[in-house]
Amino acid sequence: MKKVVTRFAPSPTGTLHIGGVRTALFNYVYAKQNDGLFLVRIEDTDKERSTKEFEKNILDNLSSIGLNPDQKPINQSERNDIYIKAAEKIIKTGNAYWCDCSQESLDEMRKEQTAAGKKPMYDGRSRNLGLERSDQTVLRLATPEDGEIVVKDLIRGDITFKNSELDDLILLRSDGTPTYHLCNVVDDFEQNVTTVIRGEDHISNTPRQIHIQNALDYPELEYAHLPLVLGTDKKRLSKRHAATNLEEYREEGYLDSAIINTLARLGWSKGDEEVFYLDDLIENFNIEEVQKAGAIFDITKLDWVNSQHLANLSIDDFKSHLKPFLKKIDIEMEDHSNLDLMINAMRSSENTLSGIAESLIPYFKDISSYDENAINKFLSDGSDILANINDVLLKIDDWNENNIDAVLKTFQTNNDLPVPNVNQPIRIALTGSTRSPSLGLTLSIFGKDQSITRIQNLINKLES
Repeated sequence: MKKVVTRFAPSPTGTLHIGGVRTALFNYVYAKQNDGLFLVRIEDTDKERSTKEFEKNILDNLSSIGLNPDQKPINQSERNDIYIKAAEKIIKTGNAYWCDCSQESLDEMRKEQTAAGKKPMYDGRSRNLGLERSDQTVLRLATPEDGEIVVKDLIRGDITFKNSELDDLILLRSDGTPTYHLCNVVDDFEQNVTTVIRGEDHISNTPRQIHIQNALDYPELEYAHLPLVLGTDKKRLSKRHAATNLEEYREEGYLDSAIINTLARLGWSKGDEEVFYLDDLIENFNIEEVQKAGAIFDITKLDWVNSQHLANLSIDDFKSHLKPFLKKIDIEMEDHSNLDLMINAMRSSENTLSGIAESLIPYFKDISSYDENAINKFLSDGSDILANINDVLLKIDDWNENNIDAVLKTFQTNNDLPVPNVNQPIRIALTGSTRSPSLGLTLSIFGKDQSITRIQNLINKLES
């Protein structure tokens, strides 16, 4: 049996799109499930839009997320001679012809077809003219005029196309450069690809490429056309829905494992299991279970999955992931005296590493501003409550969570106060807002001296 080989073939005309990551992921997983090879091909024949910077971005991000190709990636821009030889082979077999139709005549032809209610497509007018090659001619594939092509799709079953609805596509442009379809087919053959897994927007390309394969006497391939990644409005995912490139998510502090987890669930599911890793995917994924309908990308789902993956990290791994996000906001993690206590308390404060880093600012730096709405709600009567609490806290000798909680509970009971009226003013003093872990834990993280100082600072602000 032939070794399974899949490929991811991005064009380096932009950064790595989140939909592209999913395509690469499913190719990678399918190859690994079948003890096969996962390859990467850079389709950079669009010289005007392709850049080495985008190519580097794509390859670096694939590598960093763990989707490493099993062979060195190839570039189509370096393989022109191979495509030309393939085109010459098609010419020799009589399956291609030269066409000198001008753009004006083609536009007029399509205009007439549209007016007559027909599908606008090339009508083969040069097919039997026996034209010679010149700098005015393009090479067209002589597509069979009757019969049909059946695409065997692992996700969608058999998809049938009538040959009469497929026009004679261009293989070589008038300047001699090969077109996308020819390059694609030749490279799949040269790379020994067996299975093409790509987006459903390529379905209409597949019968055309099969005709080129047939003209070159290449073997049949397996196909699987994935549902498109859609926004919550069920339109193709774009920047109006959420960030669309992988780097933006990583810069926000989403873990690679959470991104893979979320992307794998776009169009595929395995029972009720929501949280899994790449190894789980390789074990359980079934390409034939992928849905046909568009897959909705919901950022709130990614947030939840990321929070679960963050929670599954060991404390040391969590700190190593968090450290660069703190550095971005000029915080050295080791500067905190109760680091592990604080990290354990705050690691679920937000869904992303960047959000958690921001939430830790009050634990490393003086309060620069207070939540005025919170002050108006809980301290509208002034600083008396804080002054009384301060007096009670000053008397605690053994400063630990249990002792602090007990003292504050007694203060609240003796003064017949609702719990928020005691706890929230302290939180505002310590962090500038009403958000923090349990109060005794928060006070123990800051330590006695820092806690008393911050409470006194807010008292001074209120009195002034």
